[in-house]
Amino acid sequence: MSEQAEQWIAILSLAFPVAAFLWEFAIVGRKRLGYRVQMDTLAADAADKPYADVLGDMRHDGHQLKDPSFVLLRIENAGSTKIVSDDYLADPADPYGIKVTFRDRRVAAVVLTDPSNNALRDFFFEEMTEGDSVRTVAKPGFRRNNNAGDRTGVIRLPKVTLPRGAEYKVLVVLERWPEDMSTDPFPDPVVQGTDGQERWYDPLMRLLRLKATRTESHVFASRPAWWVIWILIAAVAVQANFTLFVRDDKRPPLDCVEGTLRLHGSTAFAPAVRAAAEDYLKRCDGADVHIPLADDTFKGSTDGVTDLDKAGREAGVPVGEGLRDHIAFTDGLASDGHPRLIPKPVALSVFTLVVNKDAGVENLKLDQIRDVFAGRVQNWSDVGGNDVPVHLVNRDPGSGTRSTLVAKVLGGKEPPQFTETDCAALDPKRYGRCEVTSTDTMLNTTASTPGAVGYSEATAVDGHGAADGLVKVTIDGRRPTAEGVGDANYPYWQTEFAYTYREAPAGSVAAAFLNFLTQQSGRDILRDHGHGLCSEVQNSGECRPA
Repeated sequence: MSEQAEQWIAILSLAFPVAAFLWEFAIVGRKRLGYRVQMDTLAADAADKPYADVLGDMRHDGHQLKDPSFVLLRIENAGSTKIVSDDYLADPADPYGIKVTFRDRRVAAVVLTDPSNNALRDFFFEEMTEGDSVRTVAKPGFRRNNNAGDRTGVIRLPKVTLPRGAEYKVLVVLERWPEDMSTDPFPDPVVQGTDGQERWYDPLMRLLRLKATRTESHVFASRPAWWVIWILIAAVAVQANFTLFVRDDKRPPLDCVEGTLRLHGSTAFAPAVRAAAEDYLKRCDGADVHIPLADDTFKGSTDGVTDLDKAGREAGVPVGEGLRDHIAFTDGLASDGHPRLIPKPVALSVFTLVVNKDAGVENLKLDQIRDVFAGRVQNWSDVGGNDVPVHLVNRDPGSGTRSTLVAKVLGGKEPPQFTETDCAALDPKRYGRCEVTSTDTMLNTTASTPGAVGYSEATAVDGHGAADGLVKVTIDGRRPTAEGVGDANYPYWQTEFAYTYREAPAGSVAAAFLNFLTQQSGRDILRDHGHGLCSEVQNSGECRPA
């Protein structure tokens, strides 16, 4: 992901919750008419209560209520400002502001209860004088009726002026319709702020005026507040994911230094370095950074340090300064003779012996391997394999993979000289030896030559086009993996070093890339290519597996 895209994510992560909060609380939440059904129960549910007989024997209009039920409805000002008559969404000509429908139930009685202040009663009742007596009657905006056509009971509540935090409750007594023989549970009450007839201007009016909104009991925060909180949590999680865990988001390195960087050295370590260089260039898109990655860039560890030393001498770098634009990678420490070059341990590489499948070999003892490379074993049947001649495919003497094999596996003894300069000239029926110049050629030659044996960086075999014709050999049963090195003492491994001509100057492209490779996102790429990181071992300077 580009830096600009990440900035937009950060902006939207902040802007959206803020906008949602303002919309919820400053605009539509400024005036909010809330309701809560605090009770909806059948008289039969109170069978074990002391007043059960009274409830069950309730009568209305001379008949006993059929399957009586009770609903306690709470209406409240859930917003931040006062609600007045003009705020209700109902038509201005209607005296009522809220309609509550009870499907499959008739309304037998309705009672106002628990107003938060006595002034609220004046919206429901008025006193009528008849002669010398005064009686209290319900106002037009507070009434009940039943519709037999669709079997619904309805109560209408007036447009009550509700100061902030004000509330009132309505207790409704209901019964099942007399001709209804059903025993199904009753549907929930439906609370509306309109008469149910949608007008063309209602959607706009809902943004400015009231509609009934369900509210719920809460301890920490209201439902809208919880939504804002969860949106903020999600935004932080997404941002953290991009920042901490996503490697391919293409975040820029800490420094993108202009210049052209030349990379040399190990063919075994080349795939990981190439991948890291390509990723670095993508992250530095827009900066004047160049890293040539031609096929002949990596020619082997020895050639790499030789080219680096030559480049430093030809550049005439003053004493006390370093070369700014060259790095060479080697499998293990380079040979003496390059006093101006400084090594930096970068990663651990695991190598493996590979044999052609026709050899019939999967595991070799250390002594058997030494006999094979010394020429004392010339047929695979001598070490438990098939009756196929051994064809020894070596890397050239400048290869770090070969020098590691000699030092770690062959006891310091070099293999004998080749019998053929061209591996294609090997006689399929006779033992023979040849040499190649790169890891890729080594794997292709070994896979295509019956009885061939070679060696390579272990992860280079996986996914290679010739992998189907190869077998990775275990040594004394120990597998060529990082776990095999650390847990079972697998012997064929080496430290990968990055060499610079003297110390790469701070602010140089060489120093920036080494920092990216060892301290920034390049570490993930090395890990993806199967390399252990020197920065993660107990002694990073020595860089040995645990």
